Amino acid sequence: METKHIASFAGSPAPTTFIVNVIHVHPGKQEEAFAIIQDVVHYVAERKEGFLWSSLAKSSDGQTVVNIEAIQDAGNVGEFFSDPHFVEKFRKLDTVSKSEFHTYTVGDLVLPRRA
Repeated sequence: METKHIASFAGSPAPTTFIVNVIHVHPGKQEEAFAIIQDVVHYVAERKEGFLWSSLAKSSDGQTVVNIEAIQDAGNVGEFFSDPHFVEKFRKLDTVSKSEFHTYTVGDLVLPRRA
């Protein structure tokens, strides 16, 4: 059986769109915020064609959680937010944090250059 890979790395920039969620958690709420955004991302990954991949991380100081998510294009953001179940899940972040997200398009890919 042939395996089809959806996400991969390339040697030159591809017109990938990224969503970066920076979640500034209320004191002592990092684990809860992480669980909420993890639920949101898994929901999207299971249902939305525009989703490519996500990397979730917790800061070592306990103050933030970050979601770096690759999507097919900026229009997918509107698609995600038009889903009432997505919005309900995403709004749970407001109970444990103050969050923001921005949309980015890759302009340069820098790889190591070692002799």
